[in-house]
Amino acid sequence: MVMSIVAIMLLTTGCGTPKEKTAPCKRPANLFGYAEDPRSECGPMWLVNPSGRAALAAINDLTGQAE
Repeated sequence: MVMSIVAIMLLTTGCGTPKEKTAPCKRPANLFGYAEDPRSECGPMWLVNPSGRAALAAINDLTGQAE
């Protein structure tokens, strides 16, 4: 019983804090808290494939080439 509770707790916590999981472009305080960060800030996000039809056509082309 205790082992199952511990296993559930480990599975739900994952490998980092929620703040570290939701902000991939931010440096984790526990790793780089005392060092200068050479990376630049994350830029704005934009759609990679704004046209749904073009994306589906590209997927269909790729699946047709695999056969």
